[in-house]
Amino acid sequence: MKRREFIAISTGAVIARPFAASAQQAALPVIGYLSARSPDESLQHLNAFRSGLSDARYVEGRNVLVEYRWAEGRYDRLPMLASELVQSGVAVVAATGGNVSALAAKHATETIPIVFIVGSDPVELGLVTSLNRPGGNLTGMSVFTTELGAKRLELLHELVPTDFVIGFLINPNYQSSVRKSADVQAAARSMGRRLAVLNSSNEREIDQVFKGLAQQNVHALLVDADTLFVSRRHQLVALAAHYSIPAIYDLRDYVAVGGLMSYGASLTNAYRRVGTYVGRILRGSPVSDLPVEQAVKVELVINLKTTKALGLEVPATLLARADEVIE
Repeated sequence: MKRREFIAISTGAVIARPFAASAQQAALPVIGYLSARSPDESLQHLNAFRSGLSDARYVEGRNVLVEYRWAEGRYDRLPMLASELVQSGVAVVAATGGNVSALAAKHATETIPIVFIVGSDPVELGLVTSLNRPGGNLTGMSVFTTELGAKRLELLHELVPTDFVIGFLINPNYQSSVRKSADVQAAARSMGRRLAVLNSSNEREIDQVFKGLAQQNVHALLVDADTLFVSRRHQLVALAAHYSIPAIYDLRDYVAVGGLMSYGASLTNAYRRVGTYVGRILRGSPVSDLPVEQAVKVELVINLKTTKALGLEVPATLLARADEVIE
């Protein structure tokens, strides 16, 4: 797909056409796609979502339409974008890009079905009453990626077993940042490692954090599972390379563009399942009949080219546990 075609599909509803611009549109069901991310860095997962729709025999532009709303990392925009979709009368909302999108969609409607993808426990978040019987108008996928911070710290400690301070890059605007910070700090104490919590909520602050690492004696970095950071992954990976900082992330997306190491669930399958669930709802399945699915497999991915560039030697025990090694 050409870039301009992709942009037209992804953003046309926002900048161009009215919702009921033609008889064809009025005749087709419409999906509202809400994301905290950006369209230009979400193509892989968007294609997975469309593949899931195809599993349910829906093809965008043929027998279903999609209205897209992208927050582009600005979480404060999500309530307005969710309200726009609800007011336009979509048949179902796919709330993607993390917990913040799901919560915004939930607050926007109690009647339109919502299929979410979140990184935390959806019961704890207040999205559903239980995983098997969600209740209400929400269901979806939970990848529990935000719960793995302590494990990522352990893997980084194994790769860089020195007395250097490990930095924990976190977005203070994320709703569970305080709890996640406390969990990782407790894990660091149990390992006897010093941890510096580094706050960043935008592109400029990310730059400033890296410029100040040396002053805090930070020589390794744990990047929190956060949509903001995923959307800035090229910036983060480039800065880690420039400052020679070993870093671990939650998604393979980082390692694919040169990041050192990741540990977390595969989002591609989760987005596909969101598409399948949306399709089943369009075909008449009640939300209450669709239990929340959980990612049962997490993957460790290591980029050997990056380890060599950083002058690191991966322990054989760690390499043996890797699900994928990029050379």
